[in-house]
Amino acid sequence: VQLQESGGGLVQAGGSLRLSCVASGSTFSITDNGWYRQAPGKQRELVARILNRGSTAYANSVKGRFTIPRNNAKNTICLQMNSLKPEDTAVYYCNAITIVRDYWGQGTQVTVSS
Repeated sequence: VQLQESGGGLVQAGGSLRLSCVASGSTFSITDNGWYRQAPGKQRELVARILNRGSTAYANSVKGRFTIPRNNAKNTICLQMNSLKPEDTAVYYCNAITIVRDYWGQGTQVTVSS
């Protein structure tokens, strides 16, 4: 499984960004997907997750602001980020879980200016 992210960038506080992650390869083996982020000097943390059956989970810090839409036909998951805050600044990583192992994208930088 290969994951390719896009959509990061610089945005002002209160703005929006949409990240995309396209999966290729053995996508049939993926059981669920997620987005993680890592800010400088901090550990990588879960932002949002979507299971194969469609149920979702969000970090408390992003609930009500972020959503994780999925397009199965295009093997794509997105992270729609609204009402962005400076503390959302981080490198965002796409994640896919199979029964064998986890897969990660290369990461995309999101910077929110105050």
